[in-house]
Amino acid sequence: MTNWQRLKITESEGIVTVALNRPEKLNALDILMFQELDKVSRLLRTRKDIRAVIVTGEGGNFSSGLDVKSVATSPKKVLGLLKKWLPGNANLAQRVSRNWRLIPVPVIAVIEGRCYGGGTQIVLGADFRFTTPDAELSIMEVRWGLVPDMAGLLSLRELVAKDVAMKLTMTGEIISGERAQQLGLVTEIHNDPLSAAQTFAYQLCQASPDAIAAIKSTTNKSWVRSERALLAKETFSQLRLILGKNFKIAGIRQRNNPDRAYQKRQSFW
Repeated sequence: MTNWQRLKITESEGIVTVALNRPEKLNALDILMFQELDKVSRLLRTRKDIRAVIVTGEGGNFSSGLDVKSVATSPKKVLGLLKKWLPGNANLAQRVSRNWRLIPVPVIAVIEGRCYGGGTQIVLGADFRFTTPDAELSIMEVRWGLVPDMAGLLSLRELVAKDVAMKLTMTGEIISGERAQQLGLVTEIHNDPLSAAQTFAYQLCQASPDAIAAIKSTTNKSWVRSERALLAKETFSQLRLILGKNFKIAGIRQRNNPDRAYQKRQSFW
């Protein structure tokens, strides 16, 4: 795909694994890491042949968060993260979380070891989060006198009650993977979350790529909107699916040929 300095990208049977690859720094987020995460997520959004994405960290940790020494001591680097043309647009810091929501395939985050600050913001942008019971998660920005500003709140507001979200963001509390599941922050707990994520990804590959894309798009775009907006989105998505070739293939697979291959995802999802 390209030469990566901060990421390790592997691909097998339509499943792309994006690993933060700075283990000697606990996968701390420097400017280059932000840039490469932004780039790879944009590239994956255009790929119609992929079926799932797994996001993980090398070396037993997801990410210790922002590399403060590398980034925060340079006003130029901070401005590079935060600059945007309009307030409602996403800047570089926000895109590394928000972009996973825009990829028309399931994105599964695998959490091990430390997942602090920006690391937690990134995994919140995924569709699913698989973690070990003893992983450590924290929305840690308040400790630096900051508000969480990497778009993680887009997903946080969908996952937990408002008072729980405010407690986590106001205290910077470190919670275990087990506690995170109790609060609704993570999807499943496994001793080997990467293996579990791979098994789940292969399971999702058995469904129509258009149906999966439609479900993700409809859910994300309608979750906090009005009833009428949700009903309209459901109908619009369904009509697109019925007119597509993968709808016919799904019927063939159900009736008499379960091994019939799906075609690539339609381009409009």
